[in-house]
Amino acid sequence: MLKFMVVLYRRPDFTHGQFRHHLEQVHKPLALNLPGLRKYTQNYVLPDPTRNPEWDAIVELYFDNWEAMEAAWASPQGAASDADLPLFADLTRTSWSAVEEVKVRP
Repeated sequence: MLKFMVVLYRRPDFTHGQFRHHLEQVHKPLALNLPGLRKYTQNYVLPDPTRNPEWDAIVELYFDNWEAMEAAWASPQGAASDADLPLFADLTRTSWSAVEEVKVRP
């Protein structure tokens, strides 16, 4: 299984609530329509007085393999998902990559 992670930063003109609403109500349905998507997870920063990360969310997308992932991004559904990103995310800071997950403790 291939894991693809997106570290999202909200647009400066969006509140945390607006960002989360858009990610959950608008972007998530687009992502869930990606062909070959096996699993999708959204992770949000919790308030914490000792840590203050600058990012707002990390999204995890799982595909069977690299070819399935690339086919998803090349599809009309992938294009729709990509077109939605600048509507809520700061793409000058947002980053993404396929990653290798190493299980250290089950």
